[in-house]
Formats: sequence, C-alpha cells, structure tokens
Amino acid sequence: MGRLQERNIVITGGTGALGRVTVQHFVKEGAKVHIPAIEKEVDAKALGFSDAVSVATGIDLADEKAVQGFYDKLPPLWASIHIAGGFAFSPVEKTSVDTLRQQFEMNAVSAYLSCQAATANMRKSGKGGRLVNIAAKAALEPRAGANITAYTMAKAGIAALTAALAEELKKDRIAVNAVAPSVIDTPANRKDMADADFSTWVKPEDIASLLLQLCDPAAESVSGAVVPIYGWV
Repeated sequence: MGRLQERNIVITGGTGALGRVTVQHFVKEGAKVHIPAIEKEVDAKALGFSDAVSVATGIDLADEKAVQGFYDKLPPLWASIHIAGGFAFSPVEKTSVDTLRQQFEMNAVSAYLSCQAATANMRKSGKGGRLVNIAAKAALEPRAGANITAYTMAKAGIAALTAALAEELKKDRIAVNAVAPSVIDTPANRKDMADADFSTWVKPEDIASLLLQLCDPAAESVSGAVVPIYGWV
C-alpha cells in the first residue's frame, strides 16, 4: 500500500518533462492522477501513463471557466500540484507588455485559478488536503532574475500566493506549499543551454520526490513553505 493509495491528485503540466516524472512518482504511491492538458489530443500510452492516470484535453489554465469546469467534474481531491507554467528569457528593454502579461497568465494566474478551484473541491469533503505550487529560485532571490524579469515577477507572485493562502486555509486543514527550483535538467533546457554543466542542475526526480513529501498525509504540520531546491547551481 502506497502513501497515497486511492487518493485523487491533480497534476497540472503533467504532460511535460517534470510533470511526467511527477506523475510516475505519485502513481507508484497508489494515487489516481488527473491531468488538465491544453493540448487537444494527448496520447497517454505514448507518455507512459497507466490506467491510474486520466487526461482532460483542451483545458486553458488561465481561463477561469475552463479551470472551474475541470475541477467541478473531479471526485474529492487530496492534493493539487501546479507544475504548468512558461518561461521567457528577455532583457527588460526587449520585454513587451504582452510578454509580461503572458508570463503572469501562464504562471501566476494558472496557479491561482487551480488553487481556487481545488480549494472549493476540498472544502466539500471537509477532510483537508494539499496544494503545492512551483515557484523558482528567482522568486526567492530576485537578483538571480536578471534578464528574466517578467518571469521573476510572475514566480514571485506564486511565492506570495503560497504564503498568504496557507494562512487563509489553516482552518480547513489544507496545507499550501511551494517548491522553488533553479534550472531543471530537462531535454529542452539542455538544448537551449548546450554549453552548461548539466550535472549542477536539479533532477526532475528530486523535485518529484519533494512534491511527494509535501503531499504525504503525515506532513500535516508543513504549510506556508517555499522550499528551495537548487541542485548545485
């Protein structure tokens, strides 16, 4: 029996590099995983997903009605993990207001709406739960956000959301935490930064393990934390 046996868990961004690893970790612990995907078609078998994973397609996580509609159809949730997001490398003089808004929508707005809808679901059961967001190193150390100011602002908003919402949901026994990775070792990042030392980057498996710990039913006293996971960067 796994730590999350028969518990329902949402993982946004579950079809991405970090998301797929996280899904596998949670399934191994007995969870039933629900993924909202913006893609209109997803080949679950090609992604290595088992029957314990369901994927809802065509879900824009920056659309309030779409997010509410997705969560409204779910069974009582134990946890909701918000990996979905986006990145933009751009010096401030080359960052348009459209890029700034895009970064907030893809990161902060999607996390906020997911937290909001998951909270409504969890309150119905009255059994508490776990919300986990993905911030970033630059959110905790803004000087590391040079040339990625729009992204840094959006991720800092997620860190603030995490702390404020943890206080708000104390009475509901819904723990709210976040993890703050530095550069994640994914195929896309290796391609974009081919000259970097990949051995210093954070492994997706390590992030997935940390997310699992934060969703452990035994971790009920941990809330309001934004946990750094920097690797050796």
